[in-house]
Amino acid sequence: MTRRNLLGLGLGTAAAGLLAGCAVPGSTNVNKAPLVPAAAGSGTVQITYWAWLKDLQKVCDVWNAKNPRVQVTANWIPGGNAGGYQKMYSALAAGGGPDIGQVEFRQIPEFMLANGLVDLARYGAKDVQSKYDEAAWSQVQFVDGVYGIPQDTGPMGFYYQTAILEQAGGEPPTTWDEWRDLADKVRSTGNGNYLEVFPVADASPFAAYVQQAGARWFRTDGDEWVVDMTDDKTMMVAEFFDGVIDAKLVDTSAGAYTPGWYAAAASGKIAAVTSASWGDALIQSVQGGEGKWKVAPMQTWGDTGYGSSSIGGSTAAVLANAKHPREALEFITWMTTSKEGVDAMIKYCGIGWSPAADYIGAARQEPSAWFSGQNYNEDVFVPSAQEQNLDWSWSPVTQSAFTSLQNQFRRKLTGGLKLTDAVELAQREIVQSFKDKGLNVRTAR
Repeated sequence: MTRRNLLGLGLGTAAAGLLAGCAVPGSTNVNKAPLVPAAAGSGTVQITYWAWLKDLQKVCDVWNAKNPRVQVTANWIPGGNAGGYQKMYSALAAGGGPDIGQVEFRQIPEFMLANGLVDLARYGAKDVQSKYDEAAWSQVQFVDGVYGIPQDTGPMGFYYQTAILEQAGGEPPTTWDEWRDLADKVRSTGNGNYLEVFPVADASPFAAYVQQAGARWFRTDGDEWVVDMTDDKTMMVAEFFDGVIDAKLVDTSAGAYTPGWYAAAASGKIAAVTSASWGDALIQSVQGGEGKWKVAPMQTWGDTGYGSSSIGGSTAAVLANAKHPREALEFITWMTTSKEGVDAMIKYCGIGWSPAADYIGAARQEPSAWFSGQNYNEDVFVPSAQEQNLDWSWSPVTQSAFTSLQNQFRRKLTGGLKLTDAVELAQREIVQSFKDKGLNVRTAR
């Protein structure tokens, strides 16, 4: 099989083409091999799980106490791009590795390109599809396969400090145009105050904003990838933030949740952050912030796009050399859909939004004293999780795509490059990344 025809892969609800698989050194195409049977006999089945979630073993212990035949051991690894993914790839190449690995949604296509993941549809994963949120499931279903089980997601909302908005004479925005007007009002209060930050060194928020607008950067046409990052929706968002940055309505010195951001938020110089559901735990680290923050629905692009967007989220994926894929699937389904599993994941691991279709977790069904007594999870994030762009999908070059965008965005500050031009330049580099992997690719326009 040639690299040129390696991957004709449709993602999510827009599935088209066929994954042909390319083995990492030392492995075979796991999804063309015979199915691994369920473990026979009465002995204990040992499952290993590599992840960067804190205290994951305590979640496993809840399962282990009631399932003596299938015992799960969690091993901590560094965050994905901080070394965790390389550790997994190295283990796969050596013919080893865990049964289960934590893999972000946006990283799944790259693992698939390396033939690193088991197609769980072969082991009955589609039978549990109805247990999961539609948007979460759309990110793990590729063509007719299922290459991970959603572990947590990140629907977005607008977190804000009530007193600062009141001082500026503004309210939580319902549209991005209202958001820009509010940013201007906050700046007008003086003292160097900003409504929000715009991080040029992190392309994740920008990708979320264009995803909400209705953009679709990557799709397939037969065995060819189509890259479409200069579409009208993306250019609209880039032009919007060009104007916001040029008018000095946002702080571009640091991203959200950095030390500088925490200091500014604590002193009232940063009024808000448009962020994912998991941002609540990070915002609660703002010194003296208890009772001063609330959450509103994410502002929209008016008559176009979707009600919300998403940042982050990961899966529990069964890796190619797993010895017990059936038992691994049984465990991770319990972990991500049962009340016991979801509650334990929230309590011990602080996961993002639960991927379960009908259970957000007991801890998230009550008002929050920290967020001014607001029951924000049910009021904001339950509907937010249902207002996603289901056509959005990632590609096998996601990490290099983010690097290209970030490098070009920095030129906005250093040389005045327009974000619209930065996106176009990044697209050229991203197309080359596809070619470097031996994949057929073209731009949409």
